[in-house]
Formats: sequence, structure tokens, C-alpha cells
Amino acid sequence: MELHQLRCLIAVADTLHFGRAAQQMDMLPASFGRHIKLLEESLGSRLLVRTTRHVSLTDTGRDFVEGARDVVARAEELEENFRDALQSQRNILRIGAIDSAAAGLLPQLVPLLKDQLPETEIEIFEQKTLRLLPRVLSGRLDIAIVRPPELRDQRLIFQPMFHETAVVAIPSGHPLAARDTLSVHDMADEPLIIPDRTSRPHSHDLTMKLFLEAGLSARVAQIAEEKQTIVSLVSSGVGFAIVPKWTSRFAIEGVTFASLQIPQERTLSELALSLVWLKDTRNEARDVFLDILNTEESRLLKTA
Repeated sequence: MELHQLRCLIAVADTLHFGRAAQQMDMLPASFGRHIKLLEESLGSRLLVRTTRHVSLTDTGRDFVEGARDVVARAEELEENFRDALQSQRNILRIGAIDSAAAGLLPQLVPLLKDQLPETEIEIFEQKTLRLLPRVLSGRLDIAIVRPPELRDQRLIFQPMFHETAVVAIPSGHPLAARDTLSVHDMADEPLIIPDRTSRPHSHDLTMKLFLEAGLSARVAQIAEEKQTIVSLVSSGVGFAIVPKWTSRFAIEGVTFASLQIPQERTLSELALSLVWLKDTRNEARDVFLDILNTEESRLLKTA
């Protein structure tokens, strides 16, 4: 008795038609019939009654099919679990990252990681913080670079990195585009494009708080979710935007970037970056990644 024979029998029981069952199993009818015959011979009992127009299960066949379904299901479960175990044993480092890190940091870090771990496959998953954290918790990511949330799950370890530099995206035709540096007061009367707070609370709050602390009201002209969209809206003249420095790498015509003048007492806590991984887990590749980040942090700070 073989698993393939059991699958053939189940196909007949489901279709009550040899031709359709053979097609379902992607087999020639003659070969399919031979598997059923061999199964019956090995059991010493007829499982099917077959005429030129009709196929039915014998009483013994009906009882046997129920057991066969259980055996096949168990075998498939065993195979799936085995494949999952093999997958987990592969040398893979799964890194999650918000857009800032995916565009600005990982291109600098991945080559260094590959040099030290040539046999390790590196998978990168780019998403927002609120979608990355559940993946770290479930084990689908080994480590992630995120904006640190206000409420932190105690099952996770957060390691602070640094704060990204904020710049101002300006329509190139605007008179202020000639300036190298802008303050919030320079933008007091300008329409602004800001991120949606639901999906990007840190970037949204940065703009709003800077204006609030300067005693000004932000003139919100447009809300958008993706940084690429925000910069594209700036190029069309919709307004200004305060964005992370890495965004200036977008090659979008019609946008000029200026440094943002921040009061000395103000820290850009809204643009903080943190590493996060699951507590009480061991991962050698992740440890190498952490070592590289710690070694390269001073250099990375210059580009952040």
C-alpha cells in the first residue's frame, strides 16, 4: 500500500468517476486504474464497484477511504513540517526596515554583511513600523530598523541608533529655493505637505511640533502617506515638506532641498531610529549585523 494509491482512491471517492479522478491526479486512465487495482490486491478486498456508467464505493471501501484521508492528511502535515524545519535551518537573515533605513542605511550595510557572511542569504522587508513589529514578534523577521514606539512590547529588545537629519523640500521655482538653510519661521506662510499620522506618526508629529513650538500654526495643504508622493507633490508646487535627509536622493525634477534650522534646545526625537529583535532568541547572523552597525555608526551618522 502506497500513499499515491491512497490519493488515487480518495480522488475516485470524491468524483465517483475514473476519468475525472485520473485527470485530477494528472495521470493516464490506464495507469490510474492499475494503481487502484494494486491497492485492492494488497488489501485483499474490493473497494470500488465499477460499471461502464457508474462508480461507487463498497461498504468496506467507504470505511477505508475515511482512514485513508486521515493517513494522507497526516503525511502531508509531516511533509510540510519537515519543509518548514529545513527552511528554518537555511542561512537566512531576515531584516525589516522602514523606508528611511531601507533607502539610506541598508545599501551601505548589506555589502559589509555579505563580506562577513558570504554563505548567508539576506532578505529585506520594507514596511512601516506598525507592520514590522508584529513580524518581529512572530519570528518572521530576525531584526528590524524602526521608529521606536511610545508603548513597547516587553517581549522585544529595542536598541537606540541615532536621529535622522530633517531637511526641507521646496519647489525649485520658489524664491526660498535659493536659500541653503530655512527655519520654521521662514515657512510660516507656506502651504505644507505632511504625512498621514495614522501610518507615519513620527514624521507627522515632527512638522506639527516644530511649528507649534515656534508659536505658529502649520498651514496643511495636503496629506500624503509615502515619501515619494510627498516629494512629487512638492515638485508640482503644492507646498513645502519637512522630510528625512535620505529623501533628497530622489531624482525628482523641480525640487530643491535646504537644511532645516532647528533651535539648539530642540531634539529631533520624532526621527529616531531603533533596532528591534525578539528577546531570548539567538541568531549568529543577527549578531554580526549588530556588530557592523556598532562599528559603522559614526560613518552612518554623517549620511543620516
